[in-house]
Amino acid sequence: MTRLPRRRFLYVGAAMSMPATTGRAADAMWRWQGSLLGATAEMTLMHPDRATAEAVTAEVLDEVARLEQVFSLLRPESEISRLNREGSLADPSHELVLLVQRSLHLARLTDGAFDITVQPLWQLYADHFARAPTDRDGPPQAAIDAALGRTGWRHVAVAAGRISFDQPGMAITLNGVAQGYITDRITGLLARRGLSRALVSLGEHRALGAGPYATTEAPGWHIGLRDPRHARHTIASIGLENRALATSGGYGTTFSADGRHHHLFNPATGRSAHSWASASVLAATAAEADGWSTALAVLPESLGLALLDAGRGAALEGAVLVRHDGRIVRIGHT
Repeated sequence: MTRLPRRRFLYVGAAMSMPATTGRAADAMWRWQGSLLGATAEMTLMHPDRATAEAVTAEVLDEVARLEQVFSLLRPESEISRLNREGSLADPSHELVLLVQRSLHLARLTDGAFDITVQPLWQLYADHFARAPTDRDGPPQAAIDAALGRTGWRHVAVAAGRISFDQPGMAITLNGVAQGYITDRITGLLARRGLSRALVSLGEHRALGAGPYATTEAPGWHIGLRDPRHARHTIASIGLENRALATSGGYGTTFSADGRHHHLFNPATGRSAHSWASASVLAATAAEADGWSTALAVLPESLGLALLDAGRGAALEGAVLVRHDGRIVRIGHT
């Protein structure tokens, strides 16, 4: 790749919103908002018929609820929670097997920067800052070393009939890719139901067709990229049409008030990564964009760019990487 000079859905019933028809006279805009895997989620449909929009939305919600029962760490009886609690899981669903396999492949492509086994680090930091919210240094090194001893993507074994860990005390999180995967599943469902214009934002974004305000000069759905230094500002705008966008940044979930300690861990050190202020990735699928944005946010700048230049991120269409001083590095078609 050459570097350039990169949830509850539609409001139903009284909460259903239908702004004035937009763009094409036959299409109305329907919007749902809610949560998915603990994060804010939203979906926008362009369709002329309310009954169809409601029926499709109900189907989407059923699918989201089913997949949360596979991937959600917040549900004690989800498949991933049972795997983490017991250290192995017999007869896992096709979805869990597929996503774990894809995650291990991405770990290999990124030299371990993307690692689903960092959940013990997350738990360590959450517990530490619950006890010592003003501590600037974070957990002691001995505790980090102990947590690191329970991590490592190579210690995960996956097959059609079983997923297991070969180290005691291990646990995985798929939050770095599951939202993108579910976004892809929902987008596919909408397309199969005949919708040709929609934006699914379940933590990540994936677009079908053009948005209501698309123009020749600014095609697609218009997505503003948050300025990682100023929450209410945008630093760039991306047009999405039949592609996906994901952004990762330490500001997404912080443990300490000053933001130094956050959820994007360097699996080699056990400390929060500070390579980029944010990493946004464009790809054909939200799962690819989701996983690679996480990996690039963790990788040191030179190593991340070198991996892209070497073609490791062949599935990516582009990236917008923001340095801590606000400077932007664009890669590919952004």
